Amino acid sequence: MASFIKPIETTNYKCLIQLTNYTGEGAYIVVSLLNNQEEYIKTLYIQGDDKEWYRDVEQWWKQLYGIKRPEIDAIVGETITGGQRKMTVLEVPIDKIDKDFKIRFESAVEDQKYYKDDVLFDLTSENLKSKIEGTGYIRYVRLLPQ
Repeated sequence: MASFIKPIETTNYKCLIQLTNYTGEGAYIVVSLLNNQEEYIKTLYIQGDDKEWYRDVEQWWKQLYGIKRPEIDAIVGETITGGQRKMTVLEVPIDKIDKDFKIRFESAVEDQKYYKDDVLFDLTSENLKSKIEGTGYIRYVRLLPQ
């Protein structure tokens, strides 16, 4: 007897990440889907391709990657430095939108401060069409439906 697992439907959002004008190395940024208790569900994107520095993104490392070491299914891109911007695409599960989930952007720069909630917002239809200010290395993120 065969069983079928229905794939999770996703929708794509263009995501512009604009960094502040800080000095130092490139920023490692992890974008994660969280439940309403801020527990990790899925990694949506990683900016930074040297796994040696992933532990600097402390909360994500502690709750997900450092413990379980899953295969990362997010797109991994090179770091960018102060003042630069990066355009990427986030694959967002449709069944999580407007259902009490959150998206978190964590950021870290080598030998500098770590920001657990550089950007943290409720996963709502409205926020997925918005510009959201950061609190650390991220000046803002802008999301646009594709």
